[in-house]
Amino acid sequence: MKNKIAVITGGASGIGKSLSFRYGRAGYKVCIGDIEEPALNKTVKELQNEGISASGTVLDVSSSSSMKSFTDTVVSDFGVPGIVCLNAGVGAGGPMDTVLTEDWEWILAVNLWGVIYGVQNFLPLLKEEDEGHIVFTSSIAGHLSYPGMGPYNASKHAVLTIAETLYFELEQSDSNVGVSALCPGLVRTGILDSGRNRHEQYQVPALAQELTEDDRKELIEEVYANSLSPDIVAELVFDAVKANQFYIFTDTAHDQHMKIRHQRIEEGANPSMDGSLIDHITIGIDEQGK
Repeated sequence: MKNKIAVITGGASGIGKSLSFRYGRAGYKVCIGDIEEPALNKTVKELQNEGISASGTVLDVSSSSSMKSFTDTVVSDFGVPGIVCLNAGVGAGGPMDTVLTEDWEWILAVNLWGVIYGVQNFLPLLKEEDEGHIVFTSSIAGHLSYPGMGPYNASKHAVLTIAETLYFELEQSDSNVGVSALCPGLVRTGILDSGRNRHEQYQVPALAQELTEDDRKELIEEVYANSLSPDIVAELVFDAVKANQFYIFTDTAHDQHMKIRHQRIEEGANPSMDGSLIDHITIGIDEQGK
């Protein structure tokens, strides 16, 4: 790739941090945007200590002006990126009749509008170069609709269809810009604690059923006991981009459910899902971000 510059939103932790190191070790200049400034500074320093050319910018992906400023900074300081990973994301949930408006607004602001603003700012640059690749971080929740995860499911379904739509548009125009949709299952990230970066306007009063720190720690350990390392996910993404592969799945735990869903849609039958997997996925969702 001519422009060996990698832009990664939400790059200070989790999958984004692992992507930063993977592309940095491959010789790319790494430009991280993240809302969590202490983690951002720490990650940039770690990258630089390894000899990687890296910069960090405090970025609120839910803000159009913040994304525009971030894009301008990347282009002026480094140039047009070759890789753009629209990775920043948050999570919160609960039964549909209990999810607050603030929850919906926060999740859609970050997970959906963060992607929209990223596309609006970076896609024209890549199209003009007729080179590069955009990686959208969707989720297995972009393919399946697990209970207790309504806002998150909605946001990730939206991200997936945006990625698919862009793929077809670029294909129709014979563009050399590539698109991939990362659809991970459970990965050891900080998303169950994403409320730590919740915007002031989306804050909600403390709930009576809010978990104690000990309970939260135990819950996270249980949820992530068999989850995947983000470093493995970053390797999968790196290889998929090289192969111009669109769908990037991180495990096979959800394959049967996707097959059942597609089959029942074709048959016009009601949705069906194995309760054991529902429990596995939603164990930590009801309280996250609250």
